[in-house]
Amino acid sequence: MSDQNQAIIEEFRANSGKVGGYFEGKTLLLLTHTGAKSGAQRITPLVYTTDGDRLVITPTNAGADTNSAWYHNVIAHPGVTVEVGTDTFPVTAKVVEDRAERDRLYAGFVAAIPTFADYEKKTDRVIPVVVLER
Repeated sequence: MSDQNQAIIEEFRANSGKVGGYFEGKTLLLLTHTGAKSGAQRITPLVYTTDGDRLVITPTNAGADTNSAWYHNVIAHPGVTVEVGTDTFPVTAKVVEDRAERDRLYAGFVAAIPTFADYEKKTDRVIPVVVLER
């Protein structure tokens, strides 16, 4: 885990889910997932939106031509755990396959954080959207 992620995780846990820096004022969760190849437990801080009772995340990788590493892990092992504020609970990760639904959910990210629109412009890939359901 990067030192930057470790610092965010520690700040998140020390401040009931609130952090400063780039993530200040944004909805942030901690995703605990299992490595697709290694089987090791990993924790990744992610911005999320909501759609009804579902949490919504996306592996933008800041617009790189590949998905974020955590995405491959949740495809291989969709049973994950999230921390939101002071709550920790298990969820199942599901990739949104329907393009219209994916576009609607991704637009929620753009509305919340306009730089997400830039990520789509930087890559030719369709950035996936993943929903987390209890």
